[in-house]
Amino acid sequence: MRRRGFLAGAAGALAAWAPPAGAHTAPPVAVELFTTQGCIACPPADRLLGELARDPSVVALAWHVDYWRSRGWSDPFAMRLASERHHAYASRLGEDIYTPAVVVGGARMVIGYERESVRTAIRTVPASAVPVSMVADGDGFAVEVGAAGQQVSALLALYQPEHVTDVASGENGGRQLHEYRIVRNAVSLGIWDGSARRLRLPPVPEGFGAAVLVQATDLRVLGAGELRAVA
Repeated sequence: MRRRGFLAGAAGALAAWAPPAGAHTAPPVAVELFTTQGCIACPPADRLLGELARDPSVVALAWHVDYWRSRGWSDPFAMRLASERHHAYASRLGEDIYTPAVVVGGARMVIGYERESVRTAIRTVPASAVPVSMVADGDGFAVEVGAAGQQVSALLALYQPEHVTDVASGENGGRQLHEYRIVRNAVSLGIWDGSARRLRLPPVPEGFGAAVLVQATDLRVLGAGELRAVA
């Protein structure tokens, strides 16, 4: 268990979008799974993330780490950025590096397949304090970020809603893996003093979803929002 340049708008037409299904008043919580196709313990965590992704009060993302490439299978979704993000969280939270790992709200790391631990973390992490709204902006979209009262950064993550992979070798060799919310790239939207901002988003390729995470300097997620691709 232990251990790309930006996708250009020209890669596809602007996606069609729909708001998350179901009304809710609580701000969404960010649930980030660090996973890999080369880890035999990861498929149950992937399935759990797929369940959580249907909850409108959760912004779910799967980051495929690249430090399993020497284990017999090269995950096609693996990114150095995912590994760097995983290490940053582990350092900040005083945790070891392991997969699958779920980080909730940038504030707690738990084993990704331990269903009750994940759900307990979702219930108990501090609520998001900064409102984040995705809004139409001309022929594209923008994100409106409320005042935070402290220095913040914003990250735009582009994700593939789901994908099925036939794994030929490695720990999951011979298995068909169904994965969800696969981050294909992420781009910084800036670092600023925490005043309210409206930021125009780059074009998003057709069929992709987009999530924005607003974080404090200690990596706590202060606010999250997303645009879900219409199936």
